Formats: sequence, structure tokens, C-alpha cells
Amino acid sequence: MTISRLKRKATKGLLLLVLALTYVFLFLPLVHIGIAAFARNFTYPYPPLWTLETVANMFANNLYRTSLLNSFILGLGSAVIATVFSTIATFGLLRYAGRHVAKFVLLFMAPLFVAEVLLGISSSILGGFFLQIPGNLISAMLANSIHCFSFALLIMATQLYRYDWRLDEAAMVFGASPAQTFFEVTLPLIWPGLLSAFIISLILSFNNLEISFYLLGATPTLPSMAWGALRHGIKPELYALATVVNIVVFVILAVIFVLMKTGSVKFGYRPERESSIV
Repeated sequence: MTISRLKRKATKGLLLLVLALTYVFLFLPLVHIGIAAFARNFTYPYPPLWTLETVANMFANNLYRTSLLNSFILGLGSAVIATVFSTIATFGLLRYAGRHVAKFVLLFMAPLFVAEVLLGISSSILGGFFLQIPGNLISAMLANSIHCFSFALLIMATQLYRYDWRLDEAAMVFGASPAQTFFEVTLPLIWPGLLSAFIISLILSFNNLEISFYLLGATPTLPSMAWGALRHGIKPELYALATVVNIVVFVILAVIFVLMKTGSVKFGYRPERESSIV
């Protein structure tokens, strides 16, 4: 009994050590970038000489502001398109696909198995050579939404799989129109899934370089600007820009975590609905 208990403790300690090393490997670069963003000696900021000059220079630089704005516009547009169409597709799969559901799922999941570089090149060829559409933010949004669609679909399918469709039927029986049923019954119950799909799509398209590079041309985005700057050495403004983006992401994740801990938001499977599934 003592030996088995020691083995369990050793296994648990080894797993905790691996977990701690994994988190250090993932987040130590972010901590380094955050310190360098506010340090005058950004090349090796240990100990750091604190300053806000780098952040001020970043916000004063028109190229960085334009790149950040273009990335947010691209991310928001792609996220809206991917979330809307993935929600419609999920409703269709769960309610109307019937025996053909496996074929539609395979079709909708296909973008996951296409390299982002190939998706960017093919979108550029389709828009430029065949449709005569110049590369711009709109075409980049459409291409990025294709890439994000499959991820958003998986999230929405997880949210809607246990949804009780009889709630919608009851609302329409009592005189609600389809639009009223969706906005007053369905949407309040599935909005956590919509929010999750939107955030994931926003992050994927915001950080994308391979697809956007072939469709935007000279229009700068944050990934393309950072990639171009690396060829001439890392500038301190890049540390500041990366830190600002990381802070925004962590704040969003912290808000979602607090909402989940307080019970204001519940994602995915809900055990209380199991009894209501026919």
C-alpha cells in the first residue's frame, strides 16, 4: 500500500512538473516581451529600466496604427461572416440534414485540411484572374472567413447539440414568428456559443499572415508588418504592439472566465437538458 501510494505521489508530482514546464515554455516569451515593451534596455531588459517612451512611439507611428486598425477590421469582418454562416450551417445540420448529415459535415470540415498558404494562393487566383476582383480587405475577409468557418462550426455544434428544439416549436405554436422565436427564445440560450465562435474567428483572422498576404497586397496588417520588420531587425515598437494585443486578449479571456465562474455564462453541454432530449 505504501509503495503504491508513493508511486501515485511520484506520478502526480511528475505530471505537475511537466505542466509547470509547459506553462513556463508557453508564457515566458510573453513575459519577456511585456517587460521589454516598457524597458529602455529592450535588447536585454534585466534589470529593466522602465519607460513609456516605446509605447508612446508605437501609438505615434502611423504605420503601426494603420496596421493594427486593418487587422481589427479584417478580424471583425471575418469573425462576423464565419459566425453567421457557421450558425446557419449548424442549424441546417442538426435539424434538416437527415441521412446526408455525414456528407455535409465532411464538406464543412474540408477547410481544416487545406494549408493556409494554399487557401491564400487559390483565393488570390480565383479573385484576381477569374473574377477580376482586386485584392482588398473585403476579399481577405471572405478568404479568412472560409478558414475560420470550420472552427466556428465545431463550436456552434457543441452548443446546439443538446439544444431543446421543442422550445422553438412551443414559441411558434403560441404565435411567435420565426424571427421572434430566434431573437427571443433561441438567441438568449445560444449566445455563449456565438460569442465563443466569434472570438475564436476574430483571433484566427487577426493573427493570420498566409491568407491575407496574398490578398491584401500593399495594405499593411499587424502580422505582415511584423514579418516585414523582422528582416531589418526587431524594433522596440514591435514589443509594445505585441504587448498591447496580448493585454487585450488576456482581458477578454479574464472577463469570460469570471462570467463562467459566476454562472452568468455556460458553454457546451448542460446536464439539466439531458432529460429533455427526445
